[in-house]
Amino acid sequence: MLEKNTHARRRLLAGLAAISGAALLASCASVLGPREVDLPLHKLQAGLDRRFPVDNRLLQLFDVRLSRPQLTVLPGDRVSLTVDASVAQSFLRNPLAGTLAFSGRLTIDQARSGVYLTEPRIERFAVGGIDESVQRQLARAANGLLDQALLDLPVYSFRMEELRYAGVQYVPTRIATTANGLRVSLEPARAR
Repeated sequence: MLEKNTHARRRLLAGLAAISGAALLASCASVLGPREVDLPLHKLQAGLDRRFPVDNRLLQLFDVRLSRPQLTVLPGDRVSLTVDASVAQSFLRNPLAGTLAFSGRLTIDQARSGVYLTEPRIERFAVGGIDESVQRQLARAANGLLDQALLDLPVYSFRMEELRYAGVQYVPTRIATTANGLRVSLEPARAR
């Protein structure tokens, strides 16, 4: 009989400990509340460097390679990205080289835990050895290339451990540019 009571007490204590632990975690989430994380420009740049070069086909005629990205933070939650562009085609002896500069608005994709570039627009497209009127036509076509090339290109991807603090899981909710990079607001994830 004594053994039965001891076993029942242990189960009761284990149950109470589990409930207390869950309550403690839930209270931590409300006590800890939202956080802000600064992502310096060098960290963003390193992430982009790993994702380049990017190869695409333009107008079903030209093979375009974008490489050596250079990220710049702009006011209004926008960034600018300048890349080296190489344009090759079978009728061209040597690939044409130049630069492509574009800007875009930053958004957070909570499902993919990342910061993405949206609404890209070309600021400058210069390729040596091409007539200016042809460059303008290529620049218009390059807008379509940007949508394809950058659709799944994160400016920054969070690792799971970066979104966990004091036992609480966080999700990114807002983003703002700073003089030195980005500031991301994180909020405790809602229990499902």
